[in-house]
Amino acid sequence: MVAVPTLVAISLVIFTILDLAPGDPTSSLPLTIPGDVREQIRESMGFNDPFFIRWILWVKQMFINEPLSIIEQVFNIQVGSGDRTRVLSWQSRGPVVDTIIERLPQTTWVMGLAFIFGILIAVPVGVISAYRQYSVFDQVGTFVSMVGYSVPTFFTGLLAIIIFSVKLGWFPSYYDTTLEVTDWNSFVAQIRQIALPVGVLSMFNAAALSRFTRSAMLDNLSADYVRTARSKGLREKRVLVRHVLRNSLIPVVTLIALQVPFVFAGALITEQIFRINGIGQLMISSIHGGDVPMVQTLSFLIAAITVFFNLVADIVYGILDPRIRYE
Repeated sequence: MVAVPTLVAISLVIFTILDLAPGDPTSSLPLTIPGDVREQIRESMGFNDPFFIRWILWVKQMFINEPLSIIEQVFNIQVGSGDRTRVLSWQSRGPVVDTIIERLPQTTWVMGLAFIFGILIAVPVGVISAYRQYSVFDQVGTFVSMVGYSVPTFFTGLLAIIIFSVKLGWFPSYYDTTLEVTDWNSFVAQIRQIALPVGVLSMFNAAALSRFTRSAMLDNLSADYVRTARSKGLREKRVLVRHVLRNSLIPVVTLIALQVPFVFAGALITEQIFRINGIGQLMISSIHGGDVPMVQTLSFLIAAITVFFNLVADIVYGILDPRIRYE
């Protein structure tokens, strides 16, 4: 129930900040266009309306018009008359959401894999590091995690290109968005071109998560219920997985949910380095071009994804700990 009011409040903040930013759709028009014509254009686009009216119209477009348009495109059906106002880009003059949908598969494919691999790497490393505290594995994992989290992705990305693309020639230095997987060779080419961006982002995502998992495991390994479980004769693997890991995953799930926006933040940089034609590249080009509607929609999309994953985290809490219930 709190998710919808939160999104409405976020939409107001995003709209207010970008509305105060300099620039309007007439700023990119030729200087030869008379001032009265520019004013007519502003009037036709509603820029002379009061702020609150413009925000209400934008909220209606984001919460009603755009979802209905997406439903029509996905299911090939018509909802209502089909004649509804959509958020239009100042650069392309086309619907903003349609452009985002075109770019979203590239970002989802690369950043989604990096996010999943980061979790699959971080959780086992954190569990083993906590169980074998101060061992060689723990010390190496701590060092690698500190380096992976401290070094920014634009540096590791450039370093990976220099080593694995320029020097060794193992992987391409850029991402070809036109490549389609039709046979084994094209599949191998797809794997080779996503290896570097996925590897760079996976290392960055796994660094903080592995340390957090280790800390949560250490807190639970010394708990009284663990000693009780061991005194009952339970196998060590059962104690570690069924009791310690399950309780330790509750704070870890929170961090995983909160890391989602950071994945998109990493996409802003990584997609520029590897020339991935995705959401991050679209955000950068829209900022440079002063395309406020595109920036507003992308910012709201990232906020909506963050709220959604926090909602998923709340649901997972109840699965991991039956004592947690929501009224």
